[in-house]
Amino acid sequence: MKEGSPMPHENALLQALLDAPAPQPELSEIGQVTEVGDGIAIVSGLARALVDEMLDFGNGLMGVVFDLEEGRLGVVLLGDAGHVVPGTDVRRTGRVVAVPVGRALLGRVVDALGRPRDGGAPPQTDRTRPIEMEAPSILDRAPVARPLATGLKAIDAAVPVGLGQRELIIGDRQTGKTSIAVDTILNQKGTSVLCVYCAIGQRGDAVAKVIGSIRDGGMMDKTVVISAGDEEAPGLSYVAPYAAMSMAEVLAMGGNDVVIIFDDLTHHAHSYRELSLLLRRPPGREAFPGDIFFVHARLLERAGQFANHAGGGSITALPVVETQAENLSAYIPTNLISITDGQIYLSPRLVRRNQFPAVDLGVSVSRVGGKAQAPAFREVAGNLRVTLSQFEELEEFARFGTRLDDDTRHRLARGAAVRGALRQPERDPMAPDEQLAVLLAAMGGLLDNMDEAEMAVAMAAIREDVRINVSETADIIASDRSLGDEDRARIVNAARAAISEAEHGPDA
Repeated sequence: MKEGSPMPHENALLQALLDAPAPQPELSEIGQVTEVGDGIAIVSGLARALVDEMLDFGNGLMGVVFDLEEGRLGVVLLGDAGHVVPGTDVRRTGRVVAVPVGRALLGRVVDALGRPRDGGAPPQTDRTRPIEMEAPSILDRAPVARPLATGLKAIDAAVPVGLGQRELIIGDRQTGKTSIAVDTILNQKGTSVLCVYCAIGQRGDAVAKVIGSIRDGGMMDKTVVISAGDEEAPGLSYVAPYAAMSMAEVLAMGGNDVVIIFDDLTHHAHSYRELSLLLRRPPGREAFPGDIFFVHARLLERAGQFANHAGGGSITALPVVETQAENLSAYIPTNLISITDGQIYLSPRLVRRNQFPAVDLGVSVSRVGGKAQAPAFREVAGNLRVTLSQFEELEEFARFGTRLDDDTRHRLARGAAVRGALRQPERDPMAPDEQLAVLLAAMGGLLDNMDEAEMAVAMAAIREDVRINVSETADIIASDRSLGDEDRARIVNAARAAISEAEHGPDA
């Protein structure tokens, strides 16, 4: 063999390379940023890009195509745009926004893209799901027929929520909207219900407080928290509720009942309005774009009670919306009231009277949950609303200082007792049998003319007595039976004895 000539095995390798098929060319489309705004970018040179497609801006920053125009794309950025300047290269990914899903997310705090926010490792799941999915069809749904217990007397008795329902929580700021949502999560501790809490545009300390309450209540292992704070890009606030809904859908597909809370959709609408104005979309009423109704409708329509062939699970949506000066006729509140199956209205007037939860039963309504309510509660709820409405009318009239007859004074005392019985501190959910006993005692006159401290002692005594001595009440509620006269009398007598013992001791 001549010196410098190739070895036989080298000849074989060269021949194999020559005989191998040529690699297929890879098509890579690269565009450039022409303008950058606060959370948005205008991109040119990507003529084949599609709506909702993700674009790669480098350094881990992604964007979503929102607007398609000839020669330009309006892109919403999903993160800090600090390094994006005009001339930055942008690449297509051929993918839509998707987030990790599955039970591995339970107990975790993640951002709108499923990235960990709790200092832990990324969720151990290889499943992802697009954030935008088609809502289930009518044939894939089943009627709402099972109750969701919130643990709050004012809601479970008068404004019941069913599994698979969409019930709006609405009210001015600082009226306790988030508190009701958190108490509902904590009341699922002894059930199989899973929870998803989506914080949209909230301050970091407020989200941390919610997470602390959930953890202290022992529900963190059954809850996923998605946080898109007010200090983050508006694009993340926009995609957060859709990402949360995709996570909830996968849990429901496994036959689970899921409660999802959007706190709140007012901030979500504001982030969408901000992005739309930056992208120069035509503004409409209150400067919101014309499709703002569809933005929330396509999200909430994905909730419901699903048929057995669709997994048999349910997604109960509790969206939160904030009003200004009790204005229920504003644009976003009216949109959401028309989309949902009822609303729990929290009144600042009741807050000023130290009535918590501040649920206004005259405005609150549940259009579906009554069908899932236990008959025992349904019988009590009708009398509760009538008693309170008559009391409020008389209370307004009595402010004029007019002389009142004995019957009117009696009805005022009874109404005040019933309203006081609906008071409930935060993080103190009540079992259904305890709620029923307290309400029957109030409407039976056992709490008349008590001050707030005396009423708190009396209600605590009634709750303890029900747990120990009147356990059959829970069986009546669980078996969907009505309360007979004997059942009512037994509960009221037990409550009377418990109050007497609390006031005078066990020998009274």
